[in-house]
Amino acid sequence: MLLQLLFDSKTVREPIISRVAIKTGVPINILRADVGARKGEIIVEIPDEKSKEIERLFNEMGVEVHEVTRTIARNDNCVHCGLCVSICPTEVFRLNEEMKVEIRTEKCIHCSACIKVCPTMALYFPI
Repeated sequence: MLLQLLFDSKTVREPIISRVAIKTGVPINILRADVGARKGEIIVEIPDEKSKEIERLFNEMGVEVHEVTRTIARNDNCVHCGLCVSICPTEVFRLNEEMKVEIRTEKCIHCSACIKVCPTMALYFPI
């Protein structure tokens, strides 16, 4: 399961992810992080079977938690250049027999690498 963790100016200064991992004995895989002095957003991957306990602990420690259910999408700007195919670490994208880019959204880990390299800005995360 993927979770979006939102930290405020107080919680961003605490080692909350480490504390939750130690309390639960569950490794928490950080997929993407944007953390500053006053706020932070982190996307983490956790085991489904421990999700309720982990979410509860994050909430108790003052972190806003949202399950990430939407994954990479593309608009009509895509020209099927294949840059996303070459940059994606989890092989979300592949070229089909017609040399068109296909997307396997279930493999997306929200790293944003494809969004950054897309020359036509066709890739995005839906809100």
